[in-house]
Amino acid sequence: MTQRVELATVLDRFSVDEVVTGYAVAVDDGDWDAYRGLFAPKGRADYRSAGGIEGDSAEVAGWLEESLALFAMRQHLIVNRRVRFGVLEQDIGDAAEVRADYINPMRFAGQDGDSSAPDLVCGGRYAFGLLRTDEGWRLRQVVVEEKWRRMPSPRQQPTAG
Repeated sequence: MTQRVELATVLDRFSVDEVVTGYAVAVDDGDWDAYRGLFAPKGRADYRSAGGIEGDSAEVAGWLEESLALFAMRQHLIVNRRVRFGVLEQDIGDAAEVRADYINPMRFAGQDGDSSAPDLVCGGRYAFGLLRTDEGWRLRQVVVEEKWRRMPSPRQQPTAG
């Protein structure tokens, strides 16, 4: 590999990483316009393993907006990112695949008390498919594979003695 090719690959990795980070920030902040803007035309997302839907980015953004309104606090931590570049046969541009683990603590809105502990924590793996477009790297697909979910144990009420 020449230095020019290596530099281009490094720059592409940064750009792809920016899209994945932008995804987490958009979902956590409830910025659904930004979420939709991360997708290429005909981009799709699949949240069925987490009890959600599969559909185009606009449809899924609407579902996420409604579903995640239950949570006042969301924090997606996307780690162990493995990026692979290639060319898809049906596309004229460059393609990238990212596999990344996630952990996502969330707190229900309207909870009483001073606790900042999350009410729900889930984790799993994302499969991001990206395409290089005229506007830069964009998501072709997002597939969520939720592997676990934890809800806090109900509080024990003191018994009258």
